[in-house]
Amino acid sequence: MTGKFLASVAVGALMFTSTAAGAVELRMSWWGGDSRHAATQEALKVCGEKYGHTVKPEFTGWSGHLEKVTTQIAGGTEADIMQINWPWLPLFSASGEGFADLNEFSGTIDLGNWSDAQLSSTTVSGKLNGLPLSTTGRTFFFNKTTFDKAGLGVPKTWADLFAAGPALKEKLGEGYYPMNAIKETAALLVSLYATQQTGKDLVDPETTQVAWSVDELASAIDFYGKMVKEGVVMSQKDVAAAGNVRLYENPQWWDGRIAGSYEWDSTFFKFSDPLQEGQELVPVKILMTEGAVTEGVYRKPSMMFSISKNSENKAAAAQILNCLLNEEEGIAALGTTRGLPASKAAAKQLGDAGNIRPELASANAIVMGGTGPTVSPLNEHPEVRGVFLDTLEEYSYGLIDSKEAAERIIEELNDTLADFG
Repeated sequence: MTGKFLASVAVGALMFTSTAAGAVELRMSWWGGDSRHAATQEALKVCGEKYGHTVKPEFTGWSGHLEKVTTQIAGGTEADIMQINWPWLPLFSASGEGFADLNEFSGTIDLGNWSDAQLSSTTVSGKLNGLPLSTTGRTFFFNKTTFDKAGLGVPKTWADLFAAGPALKEKLGEGYYPMNAIKETAALLVSLYATQQTGKDLVDPETTQVAWSVDELASAIDFYGKMVKEGVVMSQKDVAAAGNVRLYENPQWWDGRIAGSYEWDSTFFKFSDPLQEGQELVPVKILMTEGAVTEGVYRKPSMMFSISKNSENKAAAAQILNCLLNEEEGIAALGTTRGLPASKAAAKQLGDAGNIRPELASANAIVMGGTGPTVSPLNEHPEVRGVFLDTLEEYSYGLIDSKEAAERIIEELNDTLADFG
């Protein structure tokens, strides 16, 4: 009896040592809303308890988070684990040295839960700077109810969309539009058309300069101009006169007078939930036209979890990361608060539990099945996006023509991109 008791004590002591000896205190930072904050704190609690670590949460809303992280990284005071927006990679890790290389922790983190393409998207100069949390992309949402009322099918090609412009007005009224295209959405529609026609992303990966010629970009801008002229989308002037409200806050969207948009798949319910009762929103494959060489899908990691290169406890941080994204306890706690999980283990667990709504799964399947060139995070550099939006607005007001707009965009973008060459 005594021998068995001593053996039991020895085993218990060994188990305690294996969890507690390496116990450390970590910090994790992220941005989000209340549901994400609550879920992440619960996940850190259960994963911390599993491995004997304490993880201090540091969370904010979106506004000001980039500035906060920038200050912390500049001073070497950033959290051990950070939620990093994918377009921030060139800002914080242009050479790949800005974060810990997660390849070094492949014995702890099951990297097999991500495809090579997904890991490549967060790899810089051979160093895995973060784990993609979900893969998101732009696709088309159409209000099927509006098209049904007009006796039309939901658009499947650009030609269908252009035909729907006058048809909706004729059958339902002048205030009806089959598509939304303002600000960022307008800019991304221009980019989509240019990519479909050229097979190239905005940023050439070899030269880190604009990949499109002036004529190619001007043609895409003219395509947007044609959408306005033929009543497919509202003009910038009309949108401004209506108050420049967000689409999902617009009564014209709620009742189906604006019957479509080009949005992130992960935001489906942000656009479907405000619709009036009886309105049905459906995700639709990327529209194409004759002569297109690719669908031009704009697909990217929505965000990633990274480990600080300055962390004194990288191995412990890697344990927490793997628990959050690949292990049952963390997966259950986080749920879909950061979109459809990129981790295969997480996607299977949540899918088997019925925690992924079919509309979201359908929209994401369109994005994941789409074809197109790899998208550079520099597409979303604040200066790049700002130049595109400002110049396109001048074009919309008739202050410059499409060629002048294309020339200005390319010249100013190349100046900005030169810093990253």
